[in-house]
Amino acid sequence: MIDAMERVAEPLRDAHGRAITDLRVSVTDRCNFRCQYCMPADGLPWLERSELLDFEEIARLVRILAGLGVGDLRLSGGEPLVRRDFPRLVAMLAEIKQLNEIALTTNGYLLERDAAALVGAGLKRVNVSIDSLARDRFFAITRRDALAQVLRGLEAIAAFEQVRPIKVNAVAMRDFTEQEVFGFCEFARSSPHGIQVRFIEFMPLDADHAWQPEAVLSGAELIAIITERYELVEREREPHATARVFGFADGVGEIGFINPVSEPFCSDCNRLRLTAEGKLRTCLFSIHETDLREPLRSGADDPELVEIIRAAVWRKELKHRVGEPGFRPPPRSMSAIGG
Repeated sequence: MIDAMERVAEPLRDAHGRAITDLRVSVTDRCNFRCQYCMPADGLPWLERSELLDFEEIARLVRILAGLGVGDLRLSGGEPLVRRDFPRLVAMLAEIKQLNEIALTTNGYLLERDAAALVGAGLKRVNVSIDSLARDRFFAITRRDALAQVLRGLEAIAAFEQVRPIKVNAVAMRDFTEQEVFGFCEFARSSPHGIQVRFIEFMPLDADHAWQPEAVLSGAELIAIITERYELVEREREPHATARVFGFADGVGEIGFINPVSEPFCSDCNRLRLTAEGKLRTCLFSIHETDLREPLRSGADDPELVEIIRAAVWRKELKHRVGEPGFRPPPRSMSAIGG
């Protein structure tokens, strides 16, 4: 029998043969926006502070997973920058040598305040969520008059050349995003920082449970709109990539399309998610979760946590089944799962 400690060096694989190398960690369920595709206007019941993993617990679990072959780490929320002293967590995680880099997904509202501290802590990549470049339409989606502050935050982090690439994520919703497409194309083409805009299909993860297939503006439809004005050249897809990336034929700018509804990319999915209260999720749309907080706080040693993680990963879903008969969305919204 292989000793449990020796098994720590064995890379994580699920029952379908996929190697697991990417981890998304939510550091809080709280958010200062109320985006229509995610959260009700009056918000959600927040977790108590004692329910959240503390920074030392997060760092321990990330260190264990890094020892199992996880090299890519993305921090999210909720909105991660509302977590008190968040740059300190980034610095703690940057000390884990097995990690390739630390990335962040944020709504950008507090990015101007924290950009320098985050870069000093070791942040290497940033995705900023912006669903409209028009102030009134941004407010309509987020229920916050905050576009100017978000754009200032984007500029603040882009000023640090060691943080690359920088991406802007826009959720594609029918009867809304069609009017945003060309503005975002020009934004990508005019950015002095090489910012890539990515459209993400609207997914059934809204707390209001208002999602309908008809509300999804597909990547193919967006491409058709864009090619009315621009010629696009598709880049070769990297293994495990979530986005189809296109360059403009004149060589100026890039744009991407994340199409989990119309073009699922489950076959080579390499991702795990850890929620703010320590639940391990093997798929964004998982119905089941594995509690790591309880054994962590009950004194489990690293080999015991490794065995729990391995068992959960082995049960990783083959695919998310969105759009198939009998599909059930997860009981939690995106803000509670972690973006």
